[in-house]
Amino acid sequence: MAARPFVTFFKEIDKEDLPLVGGKGANLGEMIKAGFPVPPGFAVTVPAYDAFLELNNLGSQIKNILKVTNTQNPEELENASRKIQKKIVTGKIPEEVSRQSIAGYKKLSGFLKQAQVAVRSSATAEDLPSASFAGQQATFLNIKGEANLINAVRECWASLFTPRAIFYREENKISHEKVKISVIVQKMIQSDVSGVMFTVDPVSNEKDKIVIEAVWGLGEMIVQGSVVPDRYVVQKETFDILSKEISEQPIQLIKVGKETKETKVPEKQRQLQKISNEAIVSLARMGDKLQKHYFFPQDIEWALEGKKLFIVQTRPVTTMGKKPAAVLKTEAGEIKVTQVPILSGSAASPGIGTGTVKVLKSAKEIGKVEKGDVLVAPMTSPDFVPAMKRAQAIVTDAGGATSHAAIVSRELGIPCVVGTKEATLILKDGMVVTVDGQKGQVFLGSKISVEKKEAVEEEREIKGKTATKVYVNLAEPERAKEIAKLNVDGVGLLRAEFTRCLQSD
Repeated sequence: MAARPFVTFFKEIDKEDLPLVGGKGANLGEMIKAGFPVPPGFAVTVPAYDAFLELNNLGSQIKNILKVTNTQNPEELENASRKIQKKIVTGKIPEEVSRQSIAGYKKLSGFLKQAQVAVRSSATAEDLPSASFAGQQATFLNIKGEANLINAVRECWASLFTPRAIFYREENKISHEKVKISVIVQKMIQSDVSGVMFTVDPVSNEKDKIVIEAVWGLGEMIVQGSVVPDRYVVQKETFDILSKEISEQPIQLIKVGKETKETKVPEKQRQLQKISNEAIVSLARMGDKLQKHYFFPQDIEWALEGKKLFIVQTRPVTTMGKKPAAVLKTEAGEIKVTQVPILSGSAASPGIGTGTVKVLKSAKEIGKVEKGDVLVAPMTSPDFVPAMKRAQAIVTDAGGATSHAAIVSRELGIPCVVGTKEATLILKDGMVVTVDGQKGQVFLGSKISVEKKEAVEEEREIKGKTATKVYVNLAEPERAKEIAKLNVDGVGLLRAEFTRCLQSD
C-alpha cells in the first residue's frame, strides 16, 4: 500500500478525500474538478499532522490533559487549551514534512519568488451536514516566505485545541482523538469585496431564496461579525433580486504593505452598494450550481478581486430541518410580545427568549452568563459558545445573519438578533428583555399579553368492547392502583425490577 503524501495539490483531491485533507480541503478539490473558480493551492495533509504528533510524543500527552479537564469550567478549559497549544507550537516538525511543504509553496509561487498565501485549517470533522465547526480553527492571511509558512502550519495544528474547539467537540460528543487536521495553503485573493452566500434562507430555511452578504475588503470581518454587511436576497429559478439592504461600513480589513490591517473605508464609499446587480446574479447562479452539484444547500464564502469572482470555501448548511427555539409557554397559554421594540437588528436565529441581560465586553467574561440569561455583546464569536449554550437569547451590536456566530446560534437553537449597532449602549446588566429572533427585535421587560387556548372539545371516555384486547405498559409502580381502575384488559409490559415494589403494595 502506497504511503499517503504529506502534501497534495487541490487538483489531485476531491470530496472523497476528507480523511486525508479535512472538510475544507476536500471541498476545494471537488470544486476545482467541477470547474468552479477556486484560487489554486495545496494541502499539508493529515499524515503530516500525525507524523508531527508521533515525533513529539504528543498524542498521549494531549489525551492525559483532556482526561482531567472539566470543559464546563471556563478556567479549566482555558488552562488545558494553553498547555496543549504550547506543546504544539514549540514542537519539532518532521524534516520531510517541512521539505514537501516548502516545495509545494515554491511550485504554487511559480515565477514569483514568494507568493502571498492564505493558510487555513481543515479538520476532518468540520464542514459536515450535522455540524459546521464554524470558526473553530485558525486562518492566517497574507503569509509570505518559507519560514512564515511553516510557523503558520504549526499554528493551524495548535488551533485544533483552542478552548472553543475543545468545547464544541465535547458538546457534539465527538472524540478528540478521532479529529485530525490538515492545513490549506492557497494563493491569496486581495478582495475588493467579499462575503458569504447561503443557497437557502439561513434563518427561515426558505428553499426558494438565495441570501448573499457582502463587505468591503477581506472576508474575515463578515465571518467574525465585526461589521454589518449588505444583504441581498435572490429568487431561485428566475434569479430576480427580491431585496437589498445596504449597510454603512466604516472599517475594512485589507493588505497594507506586508501586513493585513484594519483601515477606514473612504468616506464616499461607505454607504455604497458593495457589488453590482450583475455580480449579485452571477454569484446566485454559482450558488445554485453548487447546491445542484452537492445535492444539498450550501454555505459559501466568496471574494471579488477586480472584476473576477472566486469561491474560497463551501460547506453544507448545518441547520436544515432543525426546529427554531420554541415559543415560551405559560399555564395560561402562548406568550405573545406586544410592546414596541427598543432595539432592532438582523434576524439571525428564530425563536423568542425572555431573560436577564448580561453584557459581555469580551469572551473573557463568559462566566457572567448563567442559565436563562440574555447574552449581550459588541459582537459574538465562537469564543462565546460556552456562554451561548447557557443563554436564553443573544443580542449583538454588529454581525450579520451569515456570520459564524449566527450559524452556531442556529445550531444550538437559541434566539439571536445581530447588527443592532447599540445593544451594549441601551441594554444594561440586570434589565429583563424579550428577544424575537424571527423578526430581529428586542423588547423591554417581560410585560406580555397571554392568550388562553380553550379546548375545542371536552375529553370523553368511551366504554365498550374492542376486537383487540387493550393493555398498558407500566413503569411507575406507584401508579398501579390508578391504572387498575382504567378500562383496559391488563398490563402488557411490566419492568421486572418493579415487581417487588408492587407486591409490597
